[in-house]
Amino acid sequence: GRQGSEAGEGGGVEMAHLVQNANPELHHTPSLDEDVPRTVAQVLQGISGWDEARDAIDAHEVFQHIRHLNDPEHPLSLEQLNVVSERHVWVDDARSSCEVWFTPTIPHCSMATLIGLCIRVKLLRSLPARFKVTVKIAPGTHSSEHAVTKQLNDKERVAAALENSHLLKVVNKCISNTDRFLTMAA
Repeated sequence: GRQGSEAGEGGGVEMAHLVQNANPELHHTPSLDEDVPRTVAQVLQGISGWDEARDAIDAHEVFQHIRHLNDPEHPLSLEQLNVVSERHVWVDDARSSCEVWFTPTIPHCSMATLIGLCIRVKLLRSLPARFKVTVKIAPGTHSSEHAVTKQLNDKERVAAALENSHLLKVVNKCISNTDRFLTMAA
């Protein structure tokens, strides 16, 4: 409240008698210009031991995210077609890296790039942002293995591909309903 002897403005003199702590102790509060953590991750990282307390992500968990992806041509999962397998998933949680190899069903598979894109998008959407995701065609399993692998790991090419609304719709269809299996696997 206001203090002082300004009579005629709502009884300022009387207000002085209602103030219980006329001289409160002031505490420093950081301004927006000071270096203050602004994200939940930054706050959590400031808590002693938080980073060690989180569960490490492993190959099994990554495989659970991709095993039920729908094949773009067949009403089967990539695992059912042996396109993906847990033995071709490597994760280094400490280095925040994940690598997945996939095996197209035939050496001249025209869907190899699309399948790889689906795997990549699913992992980018599922794993923490700190992870570097690498998707490769298993060595010796496709006639254009190196070219497709290079495309799949070029961030600009992937971003451009996902700007194509038709392609994004196909990718989303291959990924749709794959999270429902995660609770069953846990």
